[in-house]
Amino acid sequence: MKKQIPNLFTLLNLMFGCIAIVFALQNGIDIVYSKEGEQFIKLKENICLASVFIAIAAVVDFLDGFVARIMDIPTEMGKQLDSLADVVSFGVAPGIILYQFLRMGFIKDSDGIEASAMFLVPAFIYTCAGAYRLARYNLDTSQAFGFKGVPIPAAGLVVASLPLIYWYGSSDFIYNLILNKWFLYAVIILLSWLMVSKLPIMAMKFKDYSLKNNMPKIILVVIALLAAILLKWLAVPVTFIAYIILSLALKNKTTT
Repeated sequence: MKKQIPNLFTLLNLMFGCIAIVFALQNGIDIVYSKEGEQFIKLKENICLASVFIAIAAVVDFLDGFVARIMDIPTEMGKQLDSLADVVSFGVAPGIILYQFLRMGFIKDSDGIEASAMFLVPAFIYTCAGAYRLARYNLDTSQAFGFKGVPIPAAGLVVASLPLIYWYGSSDFIYNLILNKWFLYAVIILLSWLMVSKLPIMAMKFKDYSLKNNMPKIILVVIALLAAILLKWLAVPVTFIAYIILSLALKNKTTT
């Protein structure tokens, strides 16, 4: 029974990912009016619950590996199960969020309601790239304390932040940018490439407790906290960018 404890955390990750998919699929659109009577079309606010459950899945995903290391019971089954859960929670669920935002990006155009569904399918390029990245990771035994390519949970959290920025942001520029289909296509391509690339990316794992060996991680945590205070939900993509920059700038210290 002891060996199954980490797997229970992994299955919780999968369950939360499935719940996120439910909320991402059920959102539809709202028609709202300004004080001047101007009509606007918005995604329903409950898409934010998909973001919340993806975030919870990320916490549980971290805990399953942490528990397995603490209890010294990592298993090959646990590794495979973790990837299956991750492809749902951080691949399929974010892919549906991207699909919904692309749909809104087309609907807000005057003739967008007639847009072919083929223009929305690229959202799932992200999902496919994530699945490929996980399969490659499972076959590579050299990624214990550093990754080749961006891990799918990090990319998934960036996508999960979009509904929160959309609903709770205060900048019209950012709001309109998120609904710009060309911006969304760029996000899909960039995140997909980062996942399947072989860029040296640090893992948030601690080999020891020395300040020197963990400095990049400490810097990232400080950036994340400051960004959260100053930028609110925009802190997620800002922290992600800092994560990439730190990994590349300090690659000798982050991947060994």
